[in-house]
Amino acid sequence: MIFNKDTAEKTAEFLLQINAIKLNPRNPFTWASGWKSPIYCDNRLILSFPAVRNYVRDEFSKNIEKNFGKPDVIAGVATGAIGIGMLVAESMGLPFVYVRPEPKKHGRQNQVEGFLQKGQNVVVVEDLISTGNSSLLAVEALREAGANVKGMAAIFTYGFNVSEENFKAAKLDLYTLSNYQNLLNLAVAKRYITDDEEQTLREWNMSPSTWTTEV
Repeated sequence: MIFNKDTAEKTAEFLLQINAIKLNPRNPFTWASGWKSPIYCDNRLILSFPAVRNYVRDEFSKNIEKNFGKPDVIAGVATGAIGIGMLVAESMGLPFVYVRPEPKKHGRQNQVEGFLQKGQNVVVVEDLISTGNSSLLAVEALREAGANVKGMAAIFTYGFNVSEENFKAAKLDLYTLSNYQNLLNLAVAKRYITDDEEQTLREWNMSPSTWTTEV
């Protein structure tokens, strides 16, 4: 769920302004999974725009404490959420760790990088939620390291049914700054897309794995 509607609308507006989110229903993108998609989200661009990254940092900081309580540690999911996660940790005056997709193949073979004690309360910061699988692998690694994961805060979610089911199964609360619904509403209001393109984007969101490029 979103933290609040005002934040969701403002975040969506920023993401469109800086082209972190690109909408192109007539010439779809291809994701790493092979899915065809009329939308592409690259939240790494946020770090290049001081006003936007500061807004995201501040909204994360106040809403994390409001919804989860102040944790002992902020954890970022590598690699996309390392930068913003560090900014949030600094703003909240908290230690920071990050979680690799898998343990290193050499050295200490860490998956969780940084100092983390068993029993510490952790909130995970993520940049983007699609199916939620990679994000929840990071949560699993933190739990295996002995952390008490209070929840996850992400910049944006596509709102797929499968991601909601995955987070429910993992018994983890997910809050986001913005989501697909608020993005589409704003894109229509600001005329980023036509009514027909909106319909295409809504159809894709209902069944992204089987969606075709016909518009």
